[in-house]
Amino acid sequence: MPDISFLDSSGRPIQKAESYTGTGTGFGGQLQRWNPRAKTADAALLPDLKRGNARAEDLVRNHALAKNGVQLHVDNIVGHMFRLSYKPKWRALGMSEEDARAFAKEVEDAFTEYAEDPINCYVDAERKRTLTMMCREITANHTSAGEGMASAEWITGRPGALFNTAIKLVNHHRVCNPNHAPDSNSLRAGVKVDRFGAAVGYWVRNHDITGYGLSDGMGNAWTFVPRETRWGRQQFLHVFEPRGDGQTRGENQFLSVMEQLPQLSKLQQTKLQNAIVNAMYAAVIESELGSEAAMEIIGGDLSTDKLTQYMSTLADYHEGADIRLNGVKIPHLMPGENLNLLTSGNADNGFSELESSITRWIAAGTNTSKESLTKDYRELSYSTARASMMESWRYFMGRRKIIPSRFASMVFALWLEEAIDSGRIRLPRSATRGFYEAKASWCNCEWIGSGRIAIDGLKEVKESILLIESGLSTYEKELAKMGEDYQEVFAQQVREMEERKKAGLPPPSWVKALALAPDQEEPEAVGGVS
Repeated sequence: MPDISFLDSSGRPIQKAESYTGTGTGFGGQLQRWNPRAKTADAALLPDLKRGNARAEDLVRNHALAKNGVQLHVDNIVGHMFRLSYKPKWRALGMSEEDARAFAKEVEDAFTEYAEDPINCYVDAERKRTLTMMCREITANHTSAGEGMASAEWITGRPGALFNTAIKLVNHHRVCNPNHAPDSNSLRAGVKVDRFGAAVGYWVRNHDITGYGLSDGMGNAWTFVPRETRWGRQQFLHVFEPRGDGQTRGENQFLSVMEQLPQLSKLQQTKLQNAIVNAMYAAVIESELGSEAAMEIIGGDLSTDKLTQYMSTLADYHEGADIRLNGVKIPHLMPGENLNLLTSGNADNGFSELESSITRWIAAGTNTSKESLTKDYRELSYSTARASMMESWRYFMGRRKIIPSRFASMVFALWLEEAIDSGRIRLPRSATRGFYEAKASWCNCEWIGSGRIAIDGLKEVKESILLIESGLSTYEKELAKMGEDYQEVFAQQVREMEERKKAGLPPPSWVKALALAPDQEEPEAVGGVS
């Protein structure tokens, strides 16, 4: 479109009055050519979804910062054990709190036996993962691809299996339109949706069985998996955090830093090569004689044989010129030669500042701290380390609730439905509502993942004690911050006290942290964690 301008009576362009400077042309017109189109979330994401996810996965495979960014999400969000804390809504179900607590304990024990069996791994259709391992994989996939997918399977005849429910993780690349058909109002990136944008089912591409040498591992046939059965049992599990109206697929964590990550690798490789070249040569011998002048001196013509003879003469001379003074070798050169000592040109030249700026950008894009992303804690004090940790903890807790907890709750609901239908779990008699009448209340639960990092263990314990003693927190919440289940801790304490009593040992002494280590002034560390 040609530029159209309106002129006033003097022939000068009429300037539009702008309410916001960000919508104008900017100081000096820098923003004049910045005119992005307004798009919905799917319109911005889906056309480049496959390429963006493939690039992110390539970065995670080959770039240390990208790989560590994913691992930070996995370790801080899920951790080594993802524990069920079952909390049926007993008031809504019409039963007493005592019955609810007893029922919750029974369910937790039965589910943990099924989900965290490291030998049989019956929760996984592939029999490779426990539920914790599946949640870690879902979290990693969500970081690099923006979503996690799985299908609910019903597998019978497995030796020793008490339940038939199993979960099959699905690669997000396999969910796509059949025969690569274009997107439409009812089919978007392999997801069939209704008129409200709710997913109805998913088209899953099968695996390629011809080998992986030259293929992408996917075949040319598609299977339609409905989201749920007619009675509401979920068949396809899809977790992601939507950012806009009608969004169908998730966006990966690296899209905003995908341009900087590869360039940082090239920058570091170029700097490394430069340092290697500079370190290879310490000195050179320069000769003022050219090839023709050297031939004239030795009385020969400029031929390959004569030039080789001349070079051999120089080499023999330097090998034999071994002049030493008090054990120190003194170079003795041929006439017309000069010894030129080289100093390393491996100066920083602003490389450290540029690298630090890029890593800060990458850390901001991946929602991690620069120090944890680069494993460099040299510039932190206790206060800055704690501030960084608390900010990251808040982000990780939000992600835990939305991604692995939601996925694990879906798996738990599938298992609980089968356990109740098969009679292995019996509902309390005091309950007034059945499972399908109040499915959300029966399946309500929390999940305990990795604990919060303690920079100063004593200060953290003192803080927890003060919060509990002042009534601002509970043992359940404080132990959950450490990645522990308070009921398990209390039961273990009871057992230990009984064992100490039987062994003739005095009871444990519960000493308050303030009496154990009274407050004292602690100086801030400079250049490191105190």
